[in-house]
Amino acid sequence: MAIHLLTGDDESILRTAVGALVNDLVGGGDRSMMVDEFDAADYELRSVVDAAQTPPFLADKRVVIARDIGRFSTDEVAPLLAYIDNPLDTSEVVLVAGGGQTSKKLSDAAKANGKVHNTSPGRDKRSWVHDQIKQSGLKVDGSAANQLALWLGEDAGRLDGILATLASAYGAEAKISMAQIEPFLGEAGGVPPWDLTDAIMVGDTTKALTLLGRMLHAGGRHPMQVMSILHSHYSGIAKLDGAGARNETDAATVTGLKGFPAKKALQNFNKLGEANCKRAIIWLAQADLDLKGAKELDPELVMEVLVARLSKLS
Repeated sequence: MAIHLLTGDDESILRTAVGALVNDLVGGGDRSMMVDEFDAADYELRSVVDAAQTPPFLADKRVVIARDIGRFSTDEVAPLLAYIDNPLDTSEVVLVAGGGQTSKKLSDAAKANGKVHNTSPGRDKRSWVHDQIKQSGLKVDGSAANQLALWLGEDAGRLDGILATLASAYGAEAKISMAQIEPFLGEAGGVPPWDLTDAIMVGDTTKALTLLGRMLHAGGRHPMQVMSILHSHYSGIAKLDGAGARNETDAATVTGLKGFPAKKALQNFNKLGEANCKRAIIWLAQADLDLKGAKELDPELVMEVLVARLSKLS
């Protein structure tokens, strides 16, 4: 495989994946003789192509890394597209997303003539954490791996450092429990918005408040950002009030949502009912005013009261 395109929305995970891939490609060879890396802000793709077209010297292959490939426009990637159509057998070209939106033509060419590595964990963090642990060679029991996934939340990029620390502390052969992992953990990571809204909709006030705290602190979200998340969630539900939607298709037409989000909005509306849906909108409006200074209350307290009240509706 001569062409590799690595994508992902977490810079730390992406960087780790690039390092692992390059290590595999170099193997036992001399990195200084085999690798050409382009990561300066002003490098040109013509230089990348020239390096890829140069036969290796005192090695069996050349590895060419081009970072922040997204900063190049569709017109600017033309030389690289021409190379991808006819790559040199002795060159491995590693293209790393970043710097902007990767050209669709480049993505399509890499998919057709090489391999696209999507490093994003996705929504199923639990499976991703289990896979990463397996690849690391560590023996972490299933329960501990699940708890670690919950602790990481949105900060999946912290997993690589944790696994490296565990390997150093316990070795590859030891079976590691959560009690052995906890001393190396700091503050729990942030969480995705749907975790908070799901906890609210099932009426789990304690969990909802815990997740709110993680969003505000570890996640670094401002209370107004969380307010925006909740407003969007309940606005989608409120659109179904009086609409007579009976199925996912009807809900999609009314809300403008597609697929599962439309189905979930209908389920949530049916769960709340008309009266509670109106109460939620009123409470959101009042909390929004309080955040903007209507009452002299701590913004975090405003959000805690709001989340607690909303969770009681379910």
